[in-house]
Amino acid sequence: MNKKTKILICGATGFIGKNLTEFFSNLEEFEVHAVNFKRPEYYIKNVIWHKADLRNPKKVNSLLKDIDVVVQAAATTSGSKDIVTKPYIHVTDNAVMNSYIFRSAFENKVKHVIFFSCSVMYQSNILPLKEDDFNPNMPLVERYFGVGHTKLYLEKMCEFFSKISNTKYTAIRHSNIYGPHDKFDFQKSHFLGASISKVMLASEKITIWGTGEEERDLLYIDDLTNFVYLALKKQSSKYRLYNCGEGVSRSIKEVVQTIINVSGKNLKIENDTSQPSIKTSLSLNYSLAKKELGWKPKTELKSGLKKTITWWKQNINPKNIR
Repeated sequence: MNKKTKILICGATGFIGKNLTEFFSNLEEFEVHAVNFKRPEYYIKNVIWHKADLRNPKKVNSLLKDIDVVVQAAATTSGSKDIVTKPYIHVTDNAVMNSYIFRSAFENKVKHVIFFSCSVMYQSNILPLKEDDFNPNMPLVERYFGVGHTKLYLEKMCEFFSKISNTKYTAIRHSNIYGPHDKFDFQKSHFLGASISKVMLASEKITIWGTGEEERDLLYIDDLTNFVYLALKKQSSKYRLYNCGEGVSRSIKEVVQTIINVSGKNLKIENDTSQPSIKTSLSLNYSLAKKELGWKPKTELKSGLKKTITWWKQNINPKNIR
């Protein structure tokens, strides 16, 4: 009988973490360990739970003993309003917990670490950007300064530890992820989760922040979980930085209209230009991941939104949305 790979999923009660936990719990080759902290654990077959504060180095070191793979999906996250009004909340905790996890992975000789970066460090561009299109001599979007530089630092820490150990590191610069288990409230959700709730609760019109001309690259969650699986199976180099996105930029107004169309409702879109928005245009070139991992997105936007809205209807209580 082959020994199972022990995989530790940090942030297993969050959006990406829940989907990853569900995905790997259905694969016989993995023994799944899931980490929660403030939010309670939930029942899911074939999963061993661990409660831990990842900002505590002793807790982190205890968790990573005898673990083969770490998927680091734990983070302090929220929507664009917090990025504008409280940008510091995305910096300190994330820098601390990831630094401890990377060091502990080195000390415990973990075989592979998956780190979720993001795409906020990229400068706005009308063309899909490759990993090396990022120009460190160009300023980041001002509102992304803190979180962007934190992610860049952590990517370099992955590369650093890969050079002094036998641990593989994968840093994934993913685009805007959506799907089941996302946040769907109006305060802490990303724009797509909040927009879905606005559409589902509206009767005549929906208001979106800003002009709606900002363009985003969107990726359904199943494509991201598949990316992680392929990276674990096929990455050959000790460290790799990959883009992970649909490769298409869509305006927020276009996306909201698509949500309305998929929902079957007849709603008018209005703009609230007094609310914060981040005016950039961005899409990711995923050719490196396609070449090395055989990965490409499989879920078209309308299909992904249909699945997400179906999940929303079955799992979200409108009375709890604020």
